[in-house]
Amino acid sequence: MSNLINSDMRVGFTGTHKGMTTEQEVTVTNLFAFRPAEFHHGDCIGCDTEAHALAFLAGIRIIGHPPDNPKSRSFCTFDEIREEKPYLERNHDIVDETDILIACPEGTKEIMRSGTWATVRYAEKIGKTVLLIYPSGRIFKCSPGFGRRSQ
Repeated sequence: MSNLINSDMRVGFTGTHKGMTTEQEVTVTNLFAFRPAEFHHGDCIGCDTEAHALAFLAGIRIIGHPPDNPKSRSFCTFDEIREEKPYLERNHDIVDETDILIACPEGTKEIMRSGTWATVRYAEKIGKTVLLIYPSGRIFKCSPGFGRRSQ
């Protein structure tokens, strides 16, 4: 896993509001052991909140990108916080401001009307590396120009 994340990286995150599986949490924890420089997330209940806690425990600087709709907001405490924006716009900001995206979807099949999958598609479209962490904890790396492949 050391070849996936390093201490110079700014890491973005997206995931389901239903939260991570135990296996996803273990994988994210193992990735955070390499102490990326920053961790950016969207401040929503579920995966964002859980990953926030793991990043905090790892001593990683955390940047928040809150939604303008407080309905599903987690209201985490951040080292730095961006202005509130609509979901799609703030998801693009997370991708734009980071070097790599970690995604923890609810399942293994891509869903068209899903914020997590829309964020993954945007990251792939602009050439960012995406680490898809499926419910089993297995990582699929989506590298620019190479598509999705297992790690």
